[in-house]
Amino acid sequence: MTCAQRHPHRGFSHIDTWVFDLDNTLYPHHVNLWQQVDARIGEYIGQFLNVDPIEARRIQKDYYKRFGTSMRGMMTEHGVSPDDYLAYVHQIDHSPLDPNPAMGAAIGRLPGRKLILTNGSTAHAGKVLERLGFGHHFEAVFDIIAAEMEPKPSPRTYRRFLERHDVDAARSAMFEDLARNLVVPHELGMTTVLVVPDGTREVVREDWEMEGRGGAPHVDHVTDDLSGFLAGLTALPA
Repeated sequence: MTCAQRHPHRGFSHIDTWVFDLDNTLYPHHVNLWQQVDARIGEYIGQFLNVDPIEARRIQKDYYKRFGTSMRGMMTEHGVSPDDYLAYVHQIDHSPLDPNPAMGAAIGRLPGRKLILTNGSTAHAGKVLERLGFGHHFEAVFDIIAAEMEPKPSPRTYRRFLERHDVDAARSAMFEDLARNLVVPHELGMTTVLVVPDGTREVVREDWEMEGRGGAPHVDHVTDDLSGFLAGLTALPA
């Protein structure tokens, strides 16, 4: 299995702030935790719009692709309350997540600040990090509410994040599982890392969500083993 595929782009020697997406980034894709949220989203849309599951699924994925999140689409097109939506879709079983001390140790050894930038909620992030066992390494979580309900990949969301936490993009690295969410960070000067499935387990993903794994101008590094990738960074000479 390939641990990391590195491109001759931006490196890490200058990095003092490490920014991580949450779902499918800080835990393996094959856990398919997000599949539970995905199903809850479909249920919510079906009930709210009074449509059958097939139509709800079509609307859900259309809004996800066009608006960044299905929630944003439902807010824009149908006036959905984000509080109600988030409360419903994040009622999931987090028990498939196991503690990951190796990941925690690798994150802990990174020099500088560690932050989370997610399109989910702080409540959901807290439950995920509690299960993983390394939430104490992160200074803060910037969630969809802090983003004023405007999800990645909106440029305004990244700028809000940088300003809120006084982050210098040129001295930061961004870890994400969706290549499209790395376009703006790369434009802002961040070193970008795409986290992809390791290929040995079945994952539930749309075809477009897998884009960029073969490399793209806005993707500096690609890894299918984030824990090993981070451990390799801290093992490099200063």
